[in-house]
Amino acid sequence: MTHLDYDRQSPVWRHWVSELSRGRTLVRYDERGCGLSDRHFDGMPTMETFVEDLTGVVDAAGYERFALLGLSGGGPTAIQYAARNPQRVTHLVLYGTYARERPEPGSPEADELQLVFELTRVGWGGTVPAFRQLFSSLFIPSAGEEQKRWYDEMQKVSSTGEMAARLWMSRSDFDISETARRLTVPAVVLHAQDDRVVPYEEGRRVASLIPDARLVTLQSDNHILQEHEPAWQQFASEVRAFLGDGEQTPPATGDLSDLSDREREVLELVAAGLSNEQIAERLFLSTRTVERHLSNVYAKLRLSGKSARAAAAARFSPA
Repeated sequence: MTHLDYDRQSPVWRHWVSELSRGRTLVRYDERGCGLSDRHFDGMPTMETFVEDLTGVVDAAGYERFALLGLSGGGPTAIQYAARNPQRVTHLVLYGTYARERPEPGSPEADELQLVFELTRVGWGGTVPAFRQLFSSLFIPSAGEEQKRWYDEMQKVSSTGEMAARLWMSRSDFDISETARRLTVPAVVLHAQDDRVVPYEEGRRVASLIPDARLVTLQSDNHILQEHEPAWQQFASEVRAFLGDGEQTPPATGDLSDLSDREREVLELVAAGLSNEQIAERLFLSTRTVERHLSNVYAKLRLSGKSARAAAAARFSPA
């Protein structure tokens, strides 16, 4: 569970954001049900759901080729996307992830999964500190008290217990073993030796499935590596070496300076989250006029398709 705004300030996550942004562009997103994304949706998300969401973010960002990072439950999604789009993914970095199928009903592993589901549904972000502390003891057992307090608070802002449980359970149904065997992109798999959330054996299995993937073992029991532990420094060094100078190609778009004052005004309100009808009311325009201005914006920025609105909003920065 993540929250883009909260994570940038959090001692649990901010070193990840800082390191992965060094010398390159880092694109992150809160998955559905979490953080700044829509908190409400029906049914249980599937692998297709997660891949479609990632595809939407990639298209909105406008990058044709990029390195892809899959952390924990995001790993299967990254593997599936990379297998389908080898021409777009230059490097695949996987950390703390798995390629397993759901355990057999009645097995100890299935019982444990059901227990975690119920604990998450009842305790995630709840009012009982003991429940929240259970998760910090699993995800960051060796972190300091400050980090654990932040992690406890993160549960409150990132998602509801019901949504967190649904997301957790949905990922237990994925088996991307055959997909991993078909990967053709360069891959590195990093995993903490004593990870209490995703066992080390899962990471080793992922590395064995992906052709020519390299496994890097990190000496830690933290699922989320913390800034001052040697394992984090090793992770950062390994990822930098693997990515090298990178092959990111900037989006082929026009310049915001090409926009008229009115077009920038409309785009600013789009970036603020207003609908076309709300923009029309705010600027005393007709909805059709707003739509025409946006069409001009998309044309000048060389954007098209369903992701054009999100991509245009992402590019906007107030003067």
